[in-house]
Amino acid sequence: MENILERAKLIQLVIFDVDGVLTDGRLYVTDGGEEIKAFHSRDGHGMKMLQGTGVHIAIITGRTSNIVTHRMNELGIEHVYQGKKDKYPAFIQLIEKLALAPEAVAYVGDDVVDLPVMKHVGLAVAVQDAHDWVKKHSHWQTPSNGGRGAARDVCELIMEAQGNLNAVLEKYI
Repeated sequence: MENILERAKLIQLVIFDVDGVLTDGRLYVTDGGEEIKAFHSRDGHGMKMLQGTGVHIAIITGRTSNIVTHRMNELGIEHVYQGKKDKYPAFIQLIEKLALAPEAVAYVGDDVVDLPVMKHVGLAVAVQDAHDWVKKHSHWQTPSNGGRGAARDVCELIMEAQGNLNAVLEKYI
């Protein structure tokens, strides 16, 4: 765990996949073709708390959905890349835009399409119910499943490593 905290201490940007990470991975589609996703409110609050410490948050997802745009706007996340079947070029574009080294980036994924980015970041995280191959190639696994608190796990790990978790939480007492 000490190695994980050392990696997390350096993080200035966290990139989340959506389906299977911020959601449980199930896709709900209405008869009219509208896609519906369920996001966990604690994940969203964790992301807002982490942003409050100065860490950037981004989304890179292979699918395109209006609900993702809406939710990310609610959370104040400005770096949203949708429809990226190959996520690596979006990753490069993002770190160049923010002038960050790959070591300063964490990526949270659940499936093999996330591996091309995960193998280039300072902290590669697999959600608890990720594909076994993704777990094998991650630095850390969240205690929670995707869409069920995994994003909050990552946010709190980074805040703990950077020494500001208690101060952030104490604001609520």
